[in-house]
Amino acid sequence: MSKEQKTVSKYKHAFLQLLSIITLYGSAIALLTILFQSINIYIPDPLEPFRAAESAKSMIRFNISVLIVMFPVYVWSIWYLQKLYDKDESKKDSKIRSFLINLTLLIAGLVLIGNLIALVNSFLSGELTTRFLLKIVSIFVVIGSVFAYYLVENRKE
Repeated sequence: MSKEQKTVSKYKHAFLQLLSIITLYGSAIALLTILFQSINIYIPDPLEPFRAAESAKSMIRFNISVLIVMFPVYVWSIWYLQKLYDKDESKKDSKIRSFLINLTLLIAGLVLIGNLIALVNSFLSGELTTRFLLKIVSIFVVIGSVFAYYLVENRKE
């Protein structure tokens, strides 16, 4: 492989890594927004005005659109990267891949820690509501899944 082909290959790999991480973040945020707004609709806050339900439905529609577009791109990019790794195992050792996986682990870990703090704080102040607990569970399931997946990926290296 010529030097020019290696450079193009390196940029292609970096682009795919960034694409996969950005679409992962977008998909996770969209899924969490859908879950939060569904909770807001089905377990309404008596202090919120009635028009909040219409706003929540609009947000759900938009985030379903985001999820329909972004998640398949994420799945495709991960699939394509895996094909590249099967052909050339050395690509798994790239610095950008390692950096993005570690960044994702850091962000996911911080989100989980922040939610644990919010849960403990609400418990100590006696303000645990069904809505709050469902939102915390949603975050732990979505972000915890991302964290677990990339933790396993990181350990494979």
